[in-house]
Amino acid sequence: MNDTDDGQRTRSEQLEITRIVLRPTGNPLPLGFMALAVATVGFSCLQLGILSTAEESTVALAVLVLTVPLQLLAAIIGFGARDPIAGTGMAVVSGVWAMLAVSTLTSPPGSSSPALGVLLLTAALAMVVPALAAGGKVVAAAVMIGSGVRFAVTGVAEFTGSGAWETTAGVLGLVLAAMALYAALGFVLEEVDHPVRLPVLRRGAGLKPLRDDLEEQLEGVARSAGVRQQL
Repeated sequence: MNDTDDGQRTRSEQLEITRIVLRPTGNPLPLGFMALAVATVGFSCLQLGILSTAEESTVALAVLVLTVPLQLLAAIIGFGARDPIAGTGMAVVSGVWAMLAVSTLTSPPGSSSPALGVLLLTAALAMVVPALAAGGKVVAAAVMIGSGVRFAVTGVAEFTGSGAWETTAGVLGLVLAAMALYAALGFVLEEVDHPVRLPVLRRGAGLKPLRDDLEEQLEGVARSAGVRQQL
C-alpha cells in the first residue's frame, strides 16, 4: 500500500468520526423586529413633538435597556443558526440604536449633531448589504430597507438641523414600526404553524426552509462558516 492510499484511508477515517451537531433555534427575526418597533416609535414621538424634549432621556434609556440587547440577542441567534443576513442586519441595527440612544443622553435636549448625521447616513448605506442579500424573504428585506431609509432621513435631519426633515423621519419611523410588527407577526405565525398565515413573501432560496426536507437543507453544511477550517 502506497502513501496515497494511506492518506486517503486516513481522511476517510477522519470523516467517519466527524459529527456536525446542529442546535435547533427559533427564528430570531420576530424578536428583533418587535424590539425595532419599540425604538422607532419612541424616537418618532420625539421627532413629531408627541413627546416633549424633556422625555428624551426616558426614550433613550428604554432603547438602551430593551431594544439594543434584544436585537443583539437576535443577531447572536442568527449567526448561530448560520443565517448571516439576520445576524448582520440585527447587529447593525442594534448598534445604530445604541449610538442614537447614547447620543441623545449626552446631548442637550432638542439639539442636532452633524457628526451623528454623517454616521447615520453611513449606517443607512450599510443596511443595504443585508437587505439585498435577503431577497428571498421580501418582507424581511423591506424592513431592513425601511430601517436604512429611516436612518438616512434622520441623518439628514441631524446634519441640517431641519425641522421638516425631522418630521419626515418621524413619520417614516411610524411606518417602519407598522412594517416591523407585521413582519414579526408573520414570521411568528409561520414558526408555530398557525392555521392563519400572513404573507411574508418568501421566494427562491427563502422557500427552502419550508419546502425542502432535512437532507436537502443540510447539503453543503460542511462548508458553512464555523464548520469549515477557515471562515
